[in-house]
Amino acid sequence: MVVLEQWMTWIRDHPPVQSLLVLIVAALSARLVDIVLCRVLKRLARRTQTQLDDRLIDLLHRPIFVSVLLLGLYFSLLPLGLHSALYGVIVGLSKTIAIVMWTVTALRLTTAVLESLSELSQRVRWLDTRSLPLFDNLAKLVLFGGAAYFLLMAWSLELGPWLASAGVVALAVGFAAKDTLANLFGGLFVIMDAPYKIGDYINLDGGERGRVIKIGLRSTRLLTRDDVEITIPNAQIAISKIVNESGGPWEKLRITTVVGVAYGSDVDHVSEVLLGTAKSVSHVVDDPAPRVRFTEFGDSALIFRVQCWVEEPALRGLCIHELNTAIYKSLNAEKITIPFPQRDVHLYRATSG
Repeated sequence: MVVLEQWMTWIRDHPPVQSLLVLIVAALSARLVDIVLCRVLKRLARRTQTQLDDRLIDLLHRPIFVSVLLLGLYFSLLPLGLHSALYGVIVGLSKTIAIVMWTVTALRLTTAVLESLSELSQRVRWLDTRSLPLFDNLAKLVLFGGAAYFLLMAWSLELGPWLASAGVVALAVGFAAKDTLANLFGGLFVIMDAPYKIGDYINLDGGERGRVIKIGLRSTRLLTRDDVEITIPNAQIAISKIVNESGGPWEKLRITTVVGVAYGSDVDHVSEVLLGTAKSVSHVVDDPAPRVRFTEFGDSALIFRVQCWVEEPALRGLCIHELNTAIYKSLNAEKITIPFPQRDVHLYRATSG
């Protein structure tokens, strides 16, 4: 006991030794937490069916380890009696590192959770995948705003003057960047109203057509059939008429081909040939079944309308090509005439009076 008391007295008389012991305890604690996360919790996570818990443990492993070390560094500085300015700089840097690290980790955690929810949405009806980009963008705004707030607090900066300055700056930026703000609010309205989701084929009244590949706060990106990426400001989309080809009860798209045959043709036979031809095209689905309608008595032809469905809007152009080719060959094989407009011109010789 006497030796122990002597050691304790000697440690109290030597602040650097106290700091070193605190750092050693912090390192051991960090290592202990690391072992618990990497071994014990991972072993338990392997027993579950989802991969989300494994990803969360992997993402939290390093931040927790570093946070314990930074906490030990904070307490190790207390016995040294450093100058207040130097102590404030070291503590501020430690807090800054922790804030940046946890902000990045929170962003990755949010991405992991939203990806897991997107997979779960295929089985849970009340979960709409179209709302996931909204949560992603809102999470980023909250995290960046919170990080900025805590960074100011970490360096003991008064928030009142900063908020007042921010108000003046926001007013000036509002006038200077009104288009950007319009895109920002347009993006929020697009995400909340959800006229389309990622993967949908949409048409805008400006003529743009493509698959939605990204919905951001400022713009929406479309990938056209020419593999060209188009970036459209959300302010423009918010005031545009949007035709969502992937909307409705299913993603299937109906295509229509108009065919004219000569007067005098057997309309029942023509309908049978057209229907059989539509069913033989490879990309035409069986449900809903193709249909043929005799719609009009034209000037030079009897007009038939062939309607069929494809599995997704991306197949529209290819299926129209295959359907038109097959119809033309079938009508020629059945000796059914496809007329073209003709005009008879009668010439009269003028009689002299």
